[in-house]
Amino acid sequence: MKRLRFDRWTGQLPLTRAGSALGSTSMPRPGVSVATISPRCTAVRYQSTLQNTSVWQGNPTTLESDGPYEQYKLYEEDDGTDHERFPPLEELPEKATTLPSPPPERALQSAKLAALHARLSLPERLPLQTLARALVDASADEDARFNNTNLAFVGQSLIHYHVAEWLMCRYPRLPMDIMYAAMRGYAGPATLHQVARSWGIEHAAAPGGEVDPGLLQFSQQRVGDSITAFGYRRTESKAVQKLRWRHGLSSRVVFDDDFGDMIDVEDSRAELMARANTEWGNEYTRALAERAFANCTRAITGALYAHAGREAAASFIKAHILSRTLNMTYLFAFKKPTRELSLLCAREEFEPPVARLLSETGRASRTPVFVVGIFSGKDKLGEGQAANLNSARHQAAMNALKSWYLYSPGEDTRLPSEMLTEGAKPWEPAYIDIGEIISR
Repeated sequence: MKRLRFDRWTGQLPLTRAGSALGSTSMPRPGVSVATISPRCTAVRYQSTLQNTSVWQGNPTTLESDGPYEQYKLYEEDDGTDHERFPPLEELPEKATTLPSPPPERALQSAKLAALHARLSLPERLPLQTLARALVDASADEDARFNNTNLAFVGQSLIHYHVAEWLMCRYPRLPMDIMYAAMRGYAGPATLHQVARSWGIEHAAAPGGEVDPGLLQFSQQRVGDSITAFGYRRTESKAVQKLRWRHGLSSRVVFDDDFGDMIDVEDSRAELMARANTEWGNEYTRALAERAFANCTRAITGALYAHAGREAAASFIKAHILSRTLNMTYLFAFKKPTRELSLLCAREEFEPPVARLLSETGRASRTPVFVVGIFSGKDKLGEGQAANLNSARHQAAMNALKSWYLYSPGEDTRLPSEMLTEGAKPWEPAYIDIGEIISR
């Protein structure tokens, strides 16, 4: 027995004449006059649910004596678009088709923009015009008065500051290279790209004045000006990239950006421009999309700070960025864990670490398992298991180092920025570790 298609029934029921059976229902044709339809039919479906190729539109309350459907207009093959709010391109004014981005006054008419504003729980002090500007990338509109470059720079500074202070106070013993990796995990371009995607932001196929202001606009054929990040541009950057000299951790802290990367805006932009002229593929377009979405996230944060203040921006960053889960244990990679653990115990004046076999099973089988523990006196520092004794000893040493470096005072650790609020409690100094172990 075949299933009944109720969706087809719903397209016929509203147009059924009173007193007739369902089987004798006749659908209106494009060439049929409006007066031929029975005036007793008062049910008219909305455009979004009607499945016919002909759509009857009108207001049943404004009927004249000549006929109840005289005010209705018949559209052939209507796709459900509101033609009054979104007319065809040929009917748009010249201003809407010549501007590189939508004019600010159109932001008040965008349903997508209002939905995004409500979805992010943004305050009313943040106008829709500013939110629309945050969705215009520099590659779409080169005028800094209408793109999100300035807002993105402010948002980037705020995001990096709050993420850095949270990591330093929450994990005071993190090594510097792990700190850079954690910063990239929370506030890197790939992460901010995913944050913007999770907000439901969609991008337009191509920028222009006729595009809905609620869509992210960036060009896939040219590269806009990059955000000027904090850092010192090295004169020997090409040699450092090629030979990796003078690029230690101390040099990265002093000269490079917040992620420990070298500042080379001009060369990177020239490289992207060269790739844009010679390449066209998924890898290049994904890189441009990731950059545009990340700048959009930064720009919305900067716009919130400009209109609502520091506390609103800090709460926004905590809710959308710091609330994400990042497993810090996967960021560690030790080359000589046993040597580094010995140096750590010597610095902290602990007894030298000793590896002891705790348990084993299947020594003579194909899949043996050895459980080894690292002890300092009577205290067990770490435990690891592997298929051989040497690997289990290294795993135990790495677990001991991770437990030391991932020490945290707790989730309720106070941050320095909390002292800027009115009526804050007296400041209690945060725990500062002596530093990481550098093994050679």
